[in-house]
Amino acid sequence: MKVAIVQNPEEGSRLAASIFIDQVKQNPKTVLGLATGSTPVKMYKLLAEACKAGTVSFKDCQSFNLDEYLGLAPEHDQSYHYFMKTQLFDHIDIDQAKTHVPDGLATDIAASCQAYEDAIKAAGGIDIQLLGIGSDGHIAFNEPGCSLACRTHSQVLTQQTINDNARLFFQGRVDEVPTQAVTMGIGSIMDAKKVVLLAFGKGKQDAIAGLVEGPVTAMCPCSALQYHNDCIVICDEEAAGKLRNKDYYKYIFSQTGVSNA
Repeated sequence: MKVAIVQNPEEGSRLAASIFIDQVKQNPKTVLGLATGSTPVKMYKLLAEACKAGTVSFKDCQSFNLDEYLGLAPEHDQSYHYFMKTQLFDHIDIDQAKTHVPDGLATDIAASCQAYEDAIKAAGGIDIQLLGIGSDGHIAFNEPGCSLACRTHSQVLTQQTINDNARLFFQGRVDEVPTQAVTMGIGSIMDAKKVVLLAFGKGKQDAIAGLVEGPVTAMCPCSALQYHNDCIVICDEEAAGKLRNKDYYKYIFSQTGVSNA
């Protein structure tokens, strides 16, 4: 695992964007794994700017998103379909027919989840996966206690996740937040060839400490990434606040650009 501790979210977003841009330049047919939430918004803006400037093209890429709320139509302004269109897809040259988000309205959830896994496999697997992280250590919507080997599945959300996400819904109302989602599993995420995880702010301190230095446990789902052979964690000073080896990671980063934890 590589740890990059940056001064602020702006610097972290620029580093993440540069990694994705380099990946697509090296392989124009890159299969992208994408995430939603407030954390990647700045990075997506940078990707859009680079595309418009002609620095990079996504026209031959495919994408697969991590998750979607159950019960929300793609047109709902809090669905992850809607988020991706407004934050990224409408601003780059990707063929939107080749963008994929789990179906939150599927009548047969199990079959829909299997079809999503099959589509990823048919695309050749995800080349580079973007992740955020929940304050309780969840990645995608894999909540604490979720199997570290699970594949795409439906997930009942914890109250903490619902509370954390309420700020994004109408008037911050908790009762507006769906209680279930469809999500790629930990096993699905671990299959990605490269993983880039972003974490900003003091509220992510415990999760980042568990991810980088804690034991591997289902109660901290992100800790499974300790077993990934190409994962970079990009976090700001606040999110890195509880890392015991923080100074060491920063030293290695100053010498090489990335640090191995």
